[in-house]
Amino acid sequence: MHTSEVPRRSFVKKYHIKGMIVIAILIVLFLYSLKICGVDPSLFVSNIAQFGVLIGQMSNPDWSYFSFIWDPLVQTVQMAILGTTIGTIFAIPAAFLAARNLDHSKVVHGTSRFVLDIVRTLPSLLLAAILVAIFGIGPTTGTITLAIFSFGMISKLFYEVLETVDMGPAEAMKASGASIIQIIWLAIIPQIAGQFCSFFLYTLEVNVRSSTVLGYVGAGGLGLYLQQTIDEFNYSETAVVILATFATVLVIDILSNYLRRKLQ
Repeated sequence: MHTSEVPRRSFVKKYHIKGMIVIAILIVLFLYSLKICGVDPSLFVSNIAQFGVLIGQMSNPDWSYFSFIWDPLVQTVQMAILGTTIGTIFAIPAAFLAARNLDHSKVVHGTSRFVLDIVRTLPSLLLAAILVAIFGIGPTTGTITLAIFSFGMISKLFYEVLETVDMGPAEAMKASGASIIQIIWLAIIPQIAGQFCSFFLYTLEVNVRSSTVLGYVGAGGLGLYLQQTIDEFNYSETAVVILATFATVLVIDILSNYLRRKLQ
């Protein structure tokens, strides 16, 4: 009769030496980053009471101000919808070009990914500031900014999903002489259509929040009013802007979750 013995673990595995070393390195890097950036945690502790003061000033919203921000709020949502839609239209073919598992050369998908990496490198506010200098102040600039942001974000999400599809149906159709358009439409699109729609809705949520602050650089939307009320220390009006934005994002989030469930 053989008795099972518990396998002996080495000293490194027994005391999780590798994990402890990784944690120690992360702690050292964190503390070093605080020193390099000049971050003083004591300032947060000493000024934390100011949060209470600010919240107290915003606890009595001036609801009459809502009539002034209704049109910019609608404009913000319109910018997000237009920007997301335009960006998605261009992101779909870009994603097919960037996916490695589809039948095209390394140069094609390598170049496509390089271009997409450049697009995603630019922060939205920096991109908006550049486009304001080109197209001027207004919602057109905000829409273009969101379209470029959506293009970079959605194309990456799309081609990552494309690389996970089952290529068996596509290979079978190719062997039977189907064209590339037929293969994409009948063998690939049905597998990822639900995820594509989910990514579109998620990007729309992100863009509604992003378009709120684009007004800081003159790209239209609600951000201009948010900046104005903060600069004038009218925190009761600032509260109205924040609550209106929160309500809008909440409604879009509820609708998005509902549509996602229907698509599954």
